[in-house]
Amino acid sequence: MSDPSPTSDDCAAAAAAAALARAVADYRADENVGRLHAALMALIHSATADTLVTAVEPYRDIPEVAGPVYEHVVLQQPGNARALVILANAYWLTGRGPEVVGELAARALAIDQTNRGAWHLWALTESRPRQRVERWRAVTARFPDDDLALASLADNAASLAGAEQDPAALALALDAYGTLRSRAQHPAQRAALDQALGVLRGWRL
Repeated sequence: MSDPSPTSDDCAAAAAAAALARAVADYRADENVGRLHAALMALIHSATADTLVTAVEPYRDIPEVAGPVYEHVVLQQPGNARALVILANAYWLTGRGPEVVGELAARALAIDQTNRGAWHLWALTESRPRQRVERWRAVTARFPDDDLALASLADNAASLAGAEQDPAALALALDAYGTLRSRAQHPAQRAALDQALGVLRGWRL
């Protein structure tokens, strides 16, 4: 039996993927942001939001690509929490600032409380050190197996302890680093964590 003929949606998706691949290849070659944005705008105006999401997936960690595409996706799909988080991350990486990024993260959390990326951005965008520590503590309580959140809690608590001579923050940092040490699988990770723990245990606050 022969394969079914491609549908118009299949053709549109393939065309969008090819156009985006060319735009990204050109950008990697010449780093011309204006040319990249012109190509992205042409693609945005010729494809549906769902088609754009599929096409941009291999490049969503390139903020210059993901940002403009997901701005359009979010306009078309304001209830898409994942799209909001990807846009927020692109904004963060391009220096748009905590207020804009935090607002997008809050919108995503209002839609989907299980979106871990939204929780990370919510914590990351808090500018006050003590409140940022509390936010990371809340994220680790919600996602106890999230080592990235735990490392952020440890780093922020250690920074707070050093800046404010806070014994409670130091104890929190030691506990978080200790948990990470117990989970570490690779010798280099264990060595780095042992070094951090050794430094912190030598503090006298």
